[in-house]
Amino acid sequence: MRTPHGQVETPTFMPVGTRGTVKGLTPRDLRETGAGLVLGNTYHLYLRPGVDVIRGAGGLHAFTGWNGPMLTDSGGYQVFSLSKIRKLSEEGVEFASVYDGSSHFFTPELTTRAQEDLGADIAMVLDECPPADASREYHAESLRRTARWARRCKEAHTRQDQALFGIVQGGLFGDLRSESLERTLEIGFSGYAVGGLSVGEPGEKMLDVLSKVSPELPSEKPRYFMGIGDPVGILEVISLGVDMFDCVLPTRLARHGSALTAEGRINLKNARYRTDFGPLDPECSCEACAGYSRAYLSHLCRENELLGHRLITLHNVTFVSELCRMARENIKAGSYEKWVRAWIGRYEGRIASGTE
Repeated sequence: MRTPHGQVETPTFMPVGTRGTVKGLTPRDLRETGAGLVLGNTYHLYLRPGVDVIRGAGGLHAFTGWNGPMLTDSGGYQVFSLSKIRKLSEEGVEFASVYDGSSHFFTPELTTRAQEDLGADIAMVLDECPPADASREYHAESLRRTARWARRCKEAHTRQDQALFGIVQGGLFGDLRSESLERTLEIGFSGYAVGGLSVGEPGEKMLDVLSKVSPELPSEKPRYFMGIGDPVGILEVISLGVDMFDCVLPTRLARHGSALTAEGRINLKNARYRTDFGPLDPECSCEACAGYSRAYLSHLCRENELLGHRLITLHNVTFVSELCRMARENIKAGSYEKWVRAWIGRYEGRIASGTE
């Protein structure tokens, strides 16, 4: 993908910088991890520090110091995650601020205008992300509202240097996914996201839905799977044609002392790592792996030291970015499926052995 802030090779993982920062990492750190795109969240940035502040700074790139490509979510995920403090209507969503309880009304026009002010390279339409266990009737009503909102976003969008992506909803219902796909394609967008998955449904059902939706999306436009960050899941959705994905998992795991390695996930707070003086991951060359032992990182985690959080976050984001790089190389070489089977077998073998 070519954006105003640089080219992005796909498939690519987007580290999540919800409030204008990927927790614990500087823009220089992010560049060293190999990250291609960074994600920011319109809901949180709208509330704090405010779109007017960021616009005054020259946009989100200038405000944060990240000069690479950036995508902003519209706040649609918060329709799902903050369901207890929001009211939904045809016009938009009324939210209670998670910071001070104040009321804010998000419409498709407002979120589109806010994302234009933020200046991300890619903006998302406002959508509703229903819970996985919602009824068929609710999913049908929701996807049609999402389509109407998407059209309003498209009509409100004016920045020629910013791509706008549509979102396909419909839950686990194949016919509803087809309807949402048809409605979204009819409007026409620069790229397409598959939403409403990875929200609590079984993994096999998630992949089954994606396997039917992904081939129907335009092959010449980016395909974005919203909300997946575990290594096996990433490789599985890449196998189904996904170009972009995001998740807080790699950074959240790091703050709890868990590191992703080629042989599985490890919890550095486990007693076995107190005297393990080997590198975090012998196959990784990031700062955490090249300069520190598992024993030291285990000590930092046990003492809740910020340096431990930062180093493991740096490693986890590097790990996922490197995984995507290897995926790209194997796709080019025509060896992706064979490589994936071997990689997953090794990764899950460690987890199955109980060392996690």
